[in-house]
Amino acid sequence: MKKHLQLLVFLFYINFCFAQKKPLDHTVYDSWQHIGERMISNDGNWVVYTIDPQEGDNELVLQSSDAKYKKTIPRGYNAVITEDSRYAIFKIKPFYKDTRDARIKKKKPDEMPKDSFAIVELGKDNVWKLPRVKTYKVPEKEAGWVAYHLDKAIEKKEMVKKSDNTDKRIADSLVKIIDSLKTELESIPVRKKRSREIDADEELVDNGEFTVDQTDAEGDETPAATMDAGTDLVVRNLSSNSEKVFMNVLEYYFSKKGEKLLIEQAKNPKDSLSKQMVVLYDLKEGKSIVLSKGGNDFKNFVIAEDGSQVAYVVERDAKPKELQKFYRLWYYKTGMDSATLLADKNSAGMKLGMTVSEFGNLSFSKSGKRLFFGTAPIQPPKDTSLVEFEHPKVDIWHYNDDYLQPVQLNRLQRDLQTNYLAVYDLSKSVLIQLGSEEIPVIYQSNEGDGEQFAGVTDFGKRIESQWAGNTKKDIYSINPNDGTKKLVKKDMDGFISPQYISPTGKYIMWYDRKAKNYFAWDGTTTKNITEKVKVPLWNEESELPDDPGPYGVIGWHEGDSAVYIYDKYDVWKVNQQQKDLPENITKNGRTDVNSYRYLKVDEDEKYFKKLQPLIFRKQNQLTKIAGIEIGSLDNGIIFTSLSEGNYTYNLFTKSKNTYNYIYSKENYQASPDIYFKRGSDIQGSKQSGFNTIINETKLSSINPQQKDYNWGIAELFNWKAYNGKDATGVVYKPEDFDPKKKYPMIVYFYETLSDQLYDYKEPAPIRSAINVPFFVSRGYIIFIPDIHYTTGHPGKNAYDYIVSGAKALVKKGWVDSTNMALQGHSWGGYQAAQVATMTKLFKAVWAGAPVANMTSAYGGIRWESGVSRQFQYEKTQSRIGATLWEKPNLYIENSPLFHLDKVSAPMVIMANDADGAVPWYQGIEMFTGLRRLGKKVWMFNYNGQGHGLTQRQDMRDYQIRMQQFFDWILKGEKPAKWITEGVPAVKKGKEWGLEIVE
Repeated sequence: MKKHLQLLVFLFYINFCFAQKKPLDHTVYDSWQHIGERMISNDGNWVVYTIDPQEGDNELVLQSSDAKYKKTIPRGYNAVITEDSRYAIFKIKPFYKDTRDARIKKKKPDEMPKDSFAIVELGKDNVWKLPRVKTYKVPEKEAGWVAYHLDKAIEKKEMVKKSDNTDKRIADSLVKIIDSLKTELESIPVRKKRSREIDADEELVDNGEFTVDQTDAEGDETPAATMDAGTDLVVRNLSSNSEKVFMNVLEYYFSKKGEKLLIEQAKNPKDSLSKQMVVLYDLKEGKSIVLSKGGNDFKNFVIAEDGSQVAYVVERDAKPKELQKFYRLWYYKTGMDSATLLADKNSAGMKLGMTVSEFGNLSFSKSGKRLFFGTAPIQPPKDTSLVEFEHPKVDIWHYNDDYLQPVQLNRLQRDLQTNYLAVYDLSKSVLIQLGSEEIPVIYQSNEGDGEQFAGVTDFGKRIESQWAGNTKKDIYSINPNDGTKKLVKKDMDGFISPQYISPTGKYIMWYDRKAKNYFAWDGTTTKNITEKVKVPLWNEESELPDDPGPYGVIGWHEGDSAVYIYDKYDVWKVNQQQKDLPENITKNGRTDVNSYRYLKVDEDEKYFKKLQPLIFRKQNQLTKIAGIEIGSLDNGIIFTSLSEGNYTYNLFTKSKNTYNYIYSKENYQASPDIYFKRGSDIQGSKQSGFNTIINETKLSSINPQQKDYNWGIAELFNWKAYNGKDATGVVYKPEDFDPKKKYPMIVYFYETLSDQLYDYKEPAPIRSAINVPFFVSRGYIIFIPDIHYTTGHPGKNAYDYIVSGAKALVKKGWVDSTNMALQGHSWGGYQAAQVATMTKLFKAVWAGAPVANMTSAYGGIRWESGVSRQFQYEKTQSRIGATLWEKPNLYIENSPLFHLDKVSAPMVIMANDADGAVPWYQGIEMFTGLRRLGKKVWMFNYNGQGHGLTQRQDMRDYQIRMQQFFDWILKGEKPAKWITEGVPAVKKGKEWGLEIVE
């Protein structure tokens, strides 16, 4: 009896505690935290991450991986850990309040609060700081150096005492003396050094100019146009703390291995004779060499990995207002006196009418033997004799255009910058054009050193993208040694990407959607390399009225001996020569209903090696339980679990030199905190080390305030849909849930979202979707059903799953069937509106960016990209599967507009005037239709906003109005003024209608 009494007291206490917890409100958003940046040192002993509030000042955390040491830097961000794992380098933001106040006062950019720069030796508390720093850089693959670029110095105003004429006379006299001395000094000839190399201690004088002859190899001395004067760049040796200053710097770049620093210097604004220049500084020798001096525009700098070669493009000849400007490719190699001209419009190998593009990316091949750059057609100069206001402005749409005019206008800047890949063979001094208008896309192999590249083109086949959503493509083999091309596959309907080209370039692979298989070309013949895989390698759950796409490729084995390909669950090792049968290396994914997806933890990884440890994210497709598995690549993988449970795992990162890891772990109750796990060294051993992985260490603990609020729980829910199929969804209940009570319910949906069962939902102003924790905390049930589709009937499919799921939950006894609502956005907004015409079950409807009329939407434009919407209805999400002329009845059946007379629930629509995905006139059609029929309807147009809200003030407003609307209808609370009276245009910006009507 006593035990029972104690149990009752305990349960009463628990219930009392729950009852005391606060519901979430709109004031909690700003302080709610998430992990931003995160990194682990190469030795695995240090972890650096930021804790970012939604609005306000963040924190940078420097922490030992064993959690014994922790240092917090207020407002720190943009951090790196040096290659030797010794230092954390970062910037520090100004106070959020100071920046906000400066914006309110509309201060000029130079007067805005500026970032500071900081260095911390890990494990030590001292912070070295410097104010007003724009950027900093460290070498990618070497420690010991950092360069930081100062902001423009604050100009000090000189104060002159007007009453003190004596001081003024003295000052004038001194100025005259200084001018006289300057004239005498300038008449003294400067001794020129024999070499272009400059001793570090002699390199710069006060005005930032070099004391050597700085004419470049061509002696081109065209005056530069007016431009940015640059600011000081400081190069710091982290070991000695010694620093070197370069003045008037515009841009700077380290070589990957940290041996060289490339600097672009502006002319000295105080010296009319100074010139813009490019300087290469040797960090170890402490010496500089001028590569180029004089010119208008230097850009697209690239340094070979070892720092021995440099290239860039330069425009030097044009006068400031000249209408045609030509860029040239310049090149430097260690041992040269200065950079030399490598290619221009007159070079051998350059096609007639082409020139070096200022927009082309420059890159060296891995060996440094090839230099890649872009070429482009020479554009005619603009005719300035035309009087602009006397000429019409007109877009002419032509049926033979590759793209519709809106697409062309959308792509205009990109098209003006279009360039085609060319290569300069440095060993042969030969320029070879690889790409062209006819073959614009080139995929390199073997990091630029391959003997076979792939060219991909849809030239002449682009019109059908209007209704197909994609285009057929021709694939070519391109020899980078001479530019010759060979057709590999014509009219490929499928997928190819750089990942489909084998690392050495021996194979060109693609996926054929019709054949539902992968094919590979070996330079001579094409083979179907996956025909012996007996499970689907295509999306077996695809419900689109189109041929399904593949699950994808992981990567290649060393030496191009095999390629690794996904099915829905497992990973297959496939040999291109078909010497061996395909091997399922993950073995039991399909049997156990676990999907495996590879986590790439080494950015430099180009292919897989024998015995290489591989890390996969695993998720059970029925229970949604997830985990992280590790195993070595050897005759199939024997997995060891790094972590597993009722969580979602993200942000997985491995230290470079150890088997130590950080990752985030979350579920609906637990914020996504950072965890650390240490693994022993498994180098050179098939399975050694996998069994000695220790328990995880929790490093962060964000959002401690959550314990003070009535939170909630997430559960998987299964039922039978009206089509007779098993259905799955997620139900969110309040933390103080009482099965004896009746709760109002909001149903939110898109397509299938149950895989997010263990995702954390941060309370935040909403972009478009329902704010799950906010409404759950305030006593709502949120239900998110998965929806599956058949071609031609998306509206009925939504009804089958949404209504059946809602009624199945009502049968549980704790959902109030008289107070249920629908909420969706975009495709979900369409489904909310359509289902509202098919049932009276729901008391309120909230539809964001819905399509109301598929007949008008079919012929419309997605203005963000400029493309026609036809493909969406024929081939993709809208799932009609036919043209408007073939099956007009389906377009009408699935259009809410034609059935609005059956709507009984009050409806709110959001349709923004800058929506680039669903044109806002779709919302207008629905609003005016419901209004004409005498229905209760409201429409929000957040001015200038697109498909989803991006401005925080708009998102907060949207969230408040959604709460007011649902509380009014589903809870019987008093309505806000915007609901009862609206907000007339004359009161816009003065009143918002958020006050509650008494």
